[in-house]
Amino acid sequence: MSTMEVKLWNDKREREMFDNFAELYAIIKATERLEKAYVRDIISPQEYELECQKLIAHFKTLASTLKDTVPSIERFADTYKMECPAALNRLVVSGVPATVEHRATAAASASTSAAAVAECVQNFITSMDSLKLNMVAVDQVHPLLSDLNASLNKLTILPPDFEGKTKMKEWIARLSKMGAADELTEQQARQLHFDLESSYNSFMAALPNAGT
Repeated sequence: MSTMEVKLWNDKREREMFDNFAELYAIIKATERLEKAYVRDIISPQEYELECQKLIAHFKTLASTLKDTVPSIERFADTYKMECPAALNRLVVSGVPATVEHRATAAASASTSAAAVAECVQNFITSMDSLKLNMVAVDQVHPLLSDLNASLNKLTILPPDFEGKTKMKEWIARLSKMGAADELTEQQARQLHFDLESSYNSFMAALPNAGT
C-alpha cells in the first residue's frame, strides 16, 4: 500500500505558523508536567521555579507572536484537546511560578497581620489614655472599646477565648445597658483600666516571637 505525504503548509509563512503552533503545544504540555511534578514533590521548589520561569518567558514571547492567529490560548488548548488546566492557570491566569505566588501571599498575610497588630496596640493605648484623662462617660468609652474589640477580632492569631476579647465583650455589654450620659464610677474606671492593661499584656505575650 502506497503512502502519500500530506503537506500542512503551502508556503514558508504557513510553515512558520505551524512550527509556532507546535512550540506552543510543547510549552503548554511541558508546563503541565512541571506543575504536576511540583505538586507531587518530585522536584525541589528551586528547580521548579527556575524551569517555570523559563517556560513562562518562552510562552509570553510566543503568545505575543501568535496573538493574531491564536487570540485565545484556552481555545487553542481546547481545539487540540490538550487537557492541561494547571498549565493554563500558570501561563495564562497567574503568569508567575507557584513558589513566587506563595511568597507573595505569605508577605501579604504578614503585612496584614502587622497592620492588625498595630491597630490593636493603638486602640489599647487610646482606651487606657482616655480613662487616665477622666473620659468616663458611656458615650466616650463605648466607641473606644467597640473599636478595640473589632480590631482584636480581625487578628486571626488570637484564640476565640482570648482574655482581651472576653473582657471587652463583657464591658461592652455592661455599657450598653447604661445611658449615653452616664459615667463610670471611680471604681469601675479603675477596674476597666486594670482589665485593659491586663489584656494588653496578654496580647503582647500572645504575639509570635514576642520579646525576640
